[in-house]
Amino acid sequence: MPALPQLDLNWFAVLAAALSAFALGGLWYGPLFKKAWCREAGVDPDAAPAHPARIFATAFVCSLLAALVFASMLPPAASVADGFGIGFVVGLFFVSMSFGINYAFAGRSLKLWMIDSGYHIVQFIAYGVILAAWR
Repeated sequence: MPALPQLDLNWFAVLAAALSAFALGGLWYGPLFKKAWCREAGVDPDAAPAHPARIFATAFVCSLLAALVFASMLPPAASVADGFGIGFVVGLFFVSMSFGINYAFAGRSLKLWMIDSGYHIVQFIAYGVILAAWR
């Protein structure tokens, strides 16, 4: 039977990791890739979201839960380099490959997959670095 996840967590680090996803998202889906992402996703870049509060609340809850579970699964003695590596593996091989399956069946473009996957790879690297550094 596998060991139980780590339950002694630094909740401030978990919150900081979740908030880092917002900072990254603002940069990633803003000045870096907004035009390309909107074009590939078929979204009007000038249209206001229908329910921005609900969208941001959902994004925050999802980021918080992802950071919480990531923190609980990170080995207690993980170094920053370990956190970086584990975050990279989770982002690339769990999130990105899962998106790859969905995007292939949905007929979405390679460019959209790379933009969205790249965000999540960097997101989980940030989680790993923050959570490992701030024990």
